[in-house]
Amino acid sequence: MLALDGRIVLHDPSLREEQLPRPAIRPYPSQYVQRCKLKDGTAVTIRPIRPEDEPLLVKFHRTLSERSVYYRYFTPLRLEQRVAHERLARICFIDYDREMALVIERDGESIGQREIVGVGRLSKSHGANEAEFALVISDQSQGLGLGTRLLKTLVQIGRDEKLNRITATILPDNRQMQHVARKAGFIVVNEPQAGECRANLDL
Repeated sequence: MLALDGRIVLHDPSLREEQLPRPAIRPYPSQYVQRCKLKDGTAVTIRPIRPEDEPLLVKFHRTLSERSVYYRYFTPLRLEQRVAHERLARICFIDYDREMALVIERDGESIGQREIVGVGRLSKSHGANEAEFALVISDQSQGLGLGTRLLKTLVQIGRDEKLNRITATILPDNRQMQHVARKAGFIVVNEPQAGECRANLDL
């Protein structure tokens, strides 16, 4: 990339932040970066996804069982499909105004060895001030409270982003995700005719 020109526009210091013109591309939302500890004491970072996370996501998808993949995508997806560059490039390089994707990153034992153990996403609906959530946790990191922590973080982001509602579609036999949704305040209703459960939370 070659930048041929650039300019800086200065505004009066008394101008409130909400009065400033919005940039065409929203900056990285660093206010949503947080550190926390797992039940076993392991320190992790929950943060918005970045374009350079693609190699870490390839490793993350290798840790998912067929069951976890089916619960997340409602259909079996081969590893080759899930880690295709074209797909991961779209997932990692996002418009933070339209969707918010978070990753849970755990530091490795040696310097530079980072690992993504969970991914959650809020996708805003067109024409409505609401979003749908989806999340998946690495199989070896399940049972440590990561799903609940990640979903509660997404809910708080939804409130910060002034959303009216968050929803999700969950498979009926995915009782663990239904439990996580209820712990985060969602009302989960089984819809047998549709073969799915609907989770709803008014913010």
